[in-house]
Amino acid sequence: MAGRETFAAGLGADAALSEISARLAAHQLEILGGFHAEGDPALPVGTRTLLMIGPKEPGFWAHLTAQPEWDGHADPVDRWSRRVIGGIACDLGAKAIFPFGGPPFHPFYQWALRTGRVWDSPIRLLVQANQGLMVSFRGALALKELVAVPAPAAKPCDACAKPCLTACPVGALGAEGYDVAGCHSYLDAGDRDCMKSGCLARRACPVSQAYARIPEQSAYHMGQFHK
Repeated sequence: MAGRETFAAGLGADAALSEISARLAAHQLEILGGFHAEGDPALPVGTRTLLMIGPKEPGFWAHLTAQPEWDGHADPVDRWSRRVIGGIACDLGAKAIFPFGGPPFHPFYQWALRTGRVWDSPIRLLVQANQGLMVSFRGALALKELVAVPAPAAKPCDACAKPCLTACPVGALGAEGYDVAGCHSYLDAGDRDCMKSGCLARRACPVSQAYARIPEQSAYHMGQFHK
């Protein structure tokens, strides 16, 4: 695949997006949305395009857990993300940005809303066009080139019965936002389905149900959340 010089020399906007997508796919990652951001003070100087990166399913969890970072030490997912996305950014002459490592933290929530492919859901968590409420970001690429971005999509919640609003057994996730303390209190009782297979509200989303995220991945993240 073409190296940094070819990319920086000026691939067309669509070809550049295809090249970046291929590089990410080799690591079970994909572009979940992006936007043109020239002059945005929240981004590195010279950024013209921001691409937001997340897991590509099916196959992400099997790929990740086979990597050298899955070594029993702390923060394997973040360490892997830094190595892989950071390496791709270096090859492209871009800047890698991550949602972890703060404070201060980068405004990933606000950036996601600018893509036209991620929205504020009825339970206030982000919902993505293809991943639903299972959306997660492993990083972002801030590019100096004007690269094509994935096209905006229709918000799935607009034509949805919104089962996410009533799925939580203790009402910790609803229109008023996320009652984190109430969620933890419920999980403290032990042997909860949420801990084994993932948040019931997220799983209730019809788009999430069509997304191939396996229970083991959700269980790992729930375990990290409820330590």
